Amino acid sequence: MINAIEGLGASMVKLALDAAALRHQAIANNIANLHSPGYVPLAVSFESQLEALRRGQAPGKPELVEQLDRAPGPRPQDADMEMVALAENTIHYQALIKGIGTQLAILSAVASDQRR
Repeated sequence: MINAIEGLGASMVKLALDAAALRHQAIANNIANLHSPGYVPLAVSFESQLEALRRGQAPGKPELVEQLDRAPGPRPQDADMEMVALAENTIHYQALIKGIGTQLAILSAVASDQRR
């Protein structure tokens, strides 16, 4: 029943939250391995799952993938880029959490019929 109330938007937000959490893990791994020889940076496969959800298909879970278009490490020059990606992902995650909180507040107000 909850899924019927939530709708497509909530499903997309849940999927985006999963992807953001996984992206945080990928960025942390990339930062930790900046000086590791042969390390291939990680990214998150998310857009294909989002597109499947838009088409009404059951989406898969976001997953970590190697960025084969980037040369393997050591990559100390990427430290600033990874830190920017980490900050961007943190802000994105916080915005998604705030959106879910707003949606839950609206549902709570409807359920309580604004009686206090």
